[in-house]
Amino acid sequence: MYPAVAADLIQENPEAQGRAVRLADLAIRALIEEAELTPKPGLVDQRGPGAHADLSLKLMKHSARALRPHFALMALVSFRQIPNQTLREQLGAIGRSAERSMLLATNGVNTHRGAIWALGLLVSAAAMEVNSPEVLAERAGQLASLPDWNAPEQQLSNGSRVIARYKISGARGEAQAGFPHVTAAGLPRLYRSRQQGGSETEARLDALLAIMRSLNDTCLLHRGGLVALKTAQAAAAAILASGGTTTIQGWGLLRGLDRDLATLNVSPGGSADLLAATLFLDFLTNGPSAQNLSMN
Repeated sequence: MYPAVAADLIQENPEAQGRAVRLADLAIRALIEEAELTPKPGLVDQRGPGAHADLSLKLMKHSARALRPHFALMALVSFRQIPNQTLREQLGAIGRSAERSMLLATNGVNTHRGAIWALGLLVSAAAMEVNSPEVLAERAGQLASLPDWNAPEQQLSNGSRVIARYKISGARGEAQAGFPHVTAAGLPRLYRSRQQGGSETEARLDALLAIMRSLNDTCLLHRGGLVALKTAQAAAAAILASGGTTTIQGWGLLRGLDRDLATLNVSPGGSADLLAATLFLDFLTNGPSAQNLSMN
């Protein structure tokens, strides 16, 4: 079904193809560079699997690459559209196809379900109109707020149980609100740390911590409850208050947080998904591809 749809769209509008490929490439780059960022407390990075015995950096990168055609198709069907019900249902179908490809590539391990949701919405919004990150996030939020009438009835997941127990909004609520932890936390801190002379690694770690500081991360809550969430949030706030990872004190506190999350055997996976979304919007608006995309 999907290759035929893509072929029709390309034939109707060849201009959409180049844009879709570039957006998919940026999404995969964001996933891979988020995974490679080191040291991330509790998360898979170049040192090892963090709190995830079933994951590895190699597996995360393999999973990310398997998603490229699905992100490209999301961009194709969204090309110069506006958020609407038909598009939302198309994106839902492509997203479920992406999840199946992910599980096939990882032999059943959930590596990127949350990232497919977040980046899929942002890729779609970026295909509509290249503009400020806030505009893209708002468009993505409009899409996320539309129902997907074709979605199969979902069994209770770890995330849905956590959302019900702790009465939080979760990934769906974050998207419907226009990704505030990306636009008001991750991106501003990324830019601030760069402006203050931090390395790219330090700036991205600071962006992750800015997201962690206030996000009700369902991954932390699922595996470690409120103790894990409050531990991570308080430590992230302390690191940023000390000047971030560019300072000796901040770097030492980051190492301490890494040890604490290892002891609790928990991982801020929701924050990692939003860091990937932050990097995607950064690449889109500030990277070498930004000018080419804005001309289409």
